[in-house]
Amino acid sequence: MIHKTKIEGYDLQTLANEIGDLRYDALQEFLVHLSLKIKKDGLKDRNRGRIKLANQLDAASEKIQNSAEHIEKAWIICEPFT
Repeated sequence: MIHKTKIEGYDLQTLANEIGDLRYDALQEFLVHLSLKIKKDGLKDRNRGRIKLANQLDAASEKIQNSAEHIEKAWIICEPFT
């Protein structure tokens, strides 16, 4: 698999801004999906014997999941005002 270095129609800063402008409930959902994708990639690398890479991807996945939990709490605070 060849990993992309960009997404068609977006530079990475613009993409980050677009994602960051999502409503917090949608942002939380995106982060959960991203976390799961990275965890899945880490599992594939672990099965291929790439333990150091897998460990780093697992750690990144956990931190993204943690971010999703904080964004979910932010949504709970903001939701009454939407």
